[in-house]
Amino acid sequence: MKPLVAVSILMAGCMAVHAQPHIDSLPRLIPQKENIITAETVIKIENLGININSDLPELRPTVSADGNLLFFICENHPRNTKYNSVPNSQDIWFSERDTLGNWSEARHLSYPLNTVQYNALYWISPDNNRILIRGAFLNGAFVGNGVSMSYLTESGRWSEPEALAIKNYNKYDRGQQSGAVMAQDGKTLLLYMTPEKSGSLNDIFVCFQTDNGSWTEPKSLGKKINFPEFDEMTPYLAADGVTLYFSSNREGGLGDNDIWMAKRLDNSWQKWTDPVNLGAPINSSNWDAFFTMDAGGEYAYLTTSLNSLGESDIVRVKLLEREKPDPVVLVSGNVYNLKTKEPLSASLVYETLPDGKEAGNALSSPLDGAFKIVLPYNKNYSIRAKADHFFAVSENLNLDSLVKAGYKEIHKDLYLAPIEIGQVVRLNNVFFDFDKWDLRRESFVELNRVVKLLQENEAIEIEMSAHTDSKGSDEYNYKLSDDRARSVREYIISKGIAASRIISQGYGETKPVVTNDTDENRQLNRRVEFKILKN
Repeated sequence: MKPLVAVSILMAGCMAVHAQPHIDSLPRLIPQKENIITAETVIKIENLGININSDLPELRPTVSADGNLLFFICENHPRNTKYNSVPNSQDIWFSERDTLGNWSEARHLSYPLNTVQYNALYWISPDNNRILIRGAFLNGAFVGNGVSMSYLTESGRWSEPEALAIKNYNKYDRGQQSGAVMAQDGKTLLLYMTPEKSGSLNDIFVCFQTDNGSWTEPKSLGKKINFPEFDEMTPYLAADGVTLYFSSNREGGLGDNDIWMAKRLDNSWQKWTDPVNLGAPINSSNWDAFFTMDAGGEYAYLTTSLNSLGESDIVRVKLLEREKPDPVVLVSGNVYNLKTKEPLSASLVYETLPDGKEAGNALSSPLDGAFKIVLPYNKNYSIRAKADHFFAVSENLNLDSLVKAGYKEIHKDLYLAPIEIGQVVRLNNVFFDFDKWDLRRESFVELNRVVKLLQENEAIEIEMSAHTDSKGSDEYNYKLSDDRARSVREYIISKGIAASRIISQGYGETKPVVTNDTDENRQLNRRVEFKILKN
């Protein structure tokens, strides 16, 4: 993240004083936590070292999905924006991890992210192109309580943050304590706030992004998570979208607030497993909060005073199996122009098949088209980029057919085809059963995109073609491919597209894209695609 144009400095020490309301702070004098030996493993807390931690309070870690970028708060540092005017000023700092696992010297984020008295970063998207910060900002100016989004720009700097439009937000946040975190899908937001009916206690809420980009009214996570007589705060939703970690002072803890874990049982966000206390050394007899992790789910990052360099440090701890979320797949790649092979900045969407329901969104970098998305197992996904004047070559990832073998990383580039005469577009999410030409339901989402293209561009005419590998006779392969191409054409016509605008053609094995010498290559040759004939 060198393009962030931040100043690299040594974190000089300074005495801290008591925190002000509505900011992140960790109570002092927390007892040091001991390593716990069990039959399962040794639980070890690892201090992230002098490049990140100082004799000042370091708080609220936020780590990227790939685990290589860490944001956190440093309190009362001389480089902080309001250091000279506000006691306990809090600013956002960051560090990058190299290929050897070493963290770079922490750097201070400048304008427009560190501007007010108490700054904090709540979440960074898996693609590293969006961040969520404390406070409501409009046109770059701080206007009050809320949460705001900032985007990485072509210059490598962060855009001025803009407040999320959350319905009736002020009804729930009364200006005492509040915070937020986004799910990795980019469309689910968890908040903790102090609604009027709860007195001074926090509850945890969820809201969802609507089609117009605004957010639904916050909804309580229900009685298993929000106990009326206790404080629930600092939620973190793991990459699996199911496992919730949060801080609470409910009964059964080790003292003050502890970290608890529960799993969501359905899409109502009201039904959860019984929350489980994570125990020592993650929890102590004092106040514990600000728990986060990367997509791998093996390590948790948190704030503690164990062997600290100062008042509180950022550390990580390796989780026991029973404390981990469900494994996921991290998909990385770049978005390219199919014709020129130049990288493109684009929005991404991934949907589940066969229902076509949007499962999440992302952005590719304006610098090099890079992206990352996190996908839970047990689903079949269609993934594509979106940009004006292009048609997406979608990709298919069927994680429903994979055995849960733990966290995986996959590289898969995405392509956008310019809408112009002669352009050929492969349709990777059109499916047939073996030796059949009837379309499977999973194909409809992909073909409906072709229908939409033709509806929005009335001059376009296309040839729909199908191809096989070299197995089987020439005659057999030609007939199978011709029947499949005709089946696709008939589906598109059934959606109201004039028959004169689309022809179908089967080519059998005559137009391979690669040699037919391996199973993988033969799969590449078995394809459906269309060519733009007129525009």
